[in-house]
Amino acid sequence: MTSKQLAKKLAKLTLTKKATDVIILDLRKLTTMTDFFVICTGQSDTQVKAIADEVIVGSKSFDERAWHKEGMEHKSWVLLDYINVVVHVFLKDTRAFYGLEKLWGDAPMEEVEDK
Repeated sequence: MTSKQLAKKLAKLTLTKKATDVIILDLRKLTTMTDFFVICTGQSDTQVKAIADEVIVGSKSFDERAWHKEGMEHKSWVLLDYINVVVHVFLKDTRAFYGLEKLWGDAPMEEVEDK
């Protein structure tokens, strides 16, 4: 599976728990640290945890495992590192404060919607 395919699958998993404003940033031409960011928003800390848990459990169904996890205790920004794809699950205010979309504004962006 390519990193782009993985990013799309992980983004779709966030939607199963009603994540909003789901985007994929393509960082391949900007950095070597990762290929893609998947960024989404949960409306409460409970939903942020539920989204993150769904990504962790759901990714195992296609034989992928998060290499590193951060933020599960505080639940305002959960980071799930799949090496070539990093998933960021934010509370709305936390997402606005850190502004990853602006920080990586040169990256091509794809919105992901539940269809």
